[in-house]
Amino acid sequence: MSGSTLVERAPRAWALWAASRPAQLLLVVVVYALGVVAAVARGAALDDRAVLFGLAALLPTAAAIHYTNEYADHETDALTERTPFSGGSGALQATGLPGRLMSTAAVAALTAGVGLAGAALAVGLLPARAVAILAGSALVGVQYSVGPLALARRGLGELANAALGGVTLPCYGAAVVGGLDRAVVLAVVPFALLVFVNLLEVGWPDRRADADVGKDTLAVRWPPRQLRLAYGGVTVAAFAALIALTEGLLVPAVIPRTVTLSTLPAMPIFAWGTVRFTEREAPLPAVVGMVLVAALQLLAWSRLAFG
Repeated sequence: MSGSTLVERAPRAWALWAASRPAQLLLVVVVYALGVVAAVARGAALDDRAVLFGLAALLPTAAAIHYTNEYADHETDALTERTPFSGGSGALQATGLPGRLMSTAAVAALTAGVGLAGAALAVGLLPARAVAILAGSALVGVQYSVGPLALARRGLGELANAALGGVTLPCYGAAVVGGLDRAVVLAVVPFALLVFVNLLEVGWPDRRADADVGKDTLAVRWPPRQLRLAYGGVTVAAFAALIALTEGLLVPAVIPRTVTLSTLPAMPIFAWGTVRFTEREAPLPAVVGMVLVAALQLLAWSRLAFG
C-alpha cells in the first residue's frame, strides 16, 4: 500500500506514525544503546531485562515529545518548506487533521512511557536514577515546545535539545544498567556539542516561518555571520574536547582511543558544513555527521564492551 493510499484510507493512523518521527526514534535507540554499552565497557553489568524495559519506556516518551512539538509547531510547519530534516513531519498538513490529535497523542504516549517506567521501578526492573532521568527529560522535552517555559521560543531550544539528545539520553542508557558516573557524562560531551551544531543547521531553513509566528530560535535571533561563527566554534570545541578527554589533558582520560579514532571520519563532514552553513537552505552536513558519530561511537564502545 502506497503512502498516499494510507493517508486516504487511515489518515489518523498515518498521521500518528509520521508525527512520531520514526527516523528520529531510530536515532534515539542508537544513542540510548550508546549509553548502555559505554557503561558496560566501563564495568557495568549488562542486564538484558533492564535494557528492554528501559527502551520500552523510552520510545513512547520520545514519541510524546515529538507529538508535542508537532502540536506546538503546526502554524510554523504550515508556513515553511519542508526538508527531510526540518519543517516538521507534515502529518497535519497532509491530512488536514486538527492539532488536538497531536496533543491527545502526546498525553497518551507520555502516560504510557512514564507509567511503564514507574511500574518497572516498583518491581525492581529499573533503577530509580534511570526513572528520574527519564521523567526529567520528558518534562524538559515537553517544555521545549509548550508553556510555561516554551524553551524553543526563548532562544533556549537548541541548548535544551542538545542537552537532552546528547547528554541525558546516553546517560539514561548508562543509568539503566547502573553504570552512570562522572566519566560517562564527560565522555558524551563531544557528542552533545555536535548535536548542538546539528540543531543550528536544522533550524536555519525554518527561520522565516519561525519569526512569523514568534518562535525566537537562534536562527531567528542571530545574523548569519554569528551563526556561522557558532557553528565553526562549537565544532572545533567538540573535537578539541574529544582529544582532551582522550588524552587526559584537563581531567582524567575518559574516552578510549578506539572511540576517538572512530569519531574522526566525521570531522571533514563538519568542516564542509562550516563552509556551506547559511549559504544553502537544506540542512545536510551536520545531520549526516551527527548520525555518523552516534553510529560509529556505538560500534566502538560495543567492541570495547563485548570484544
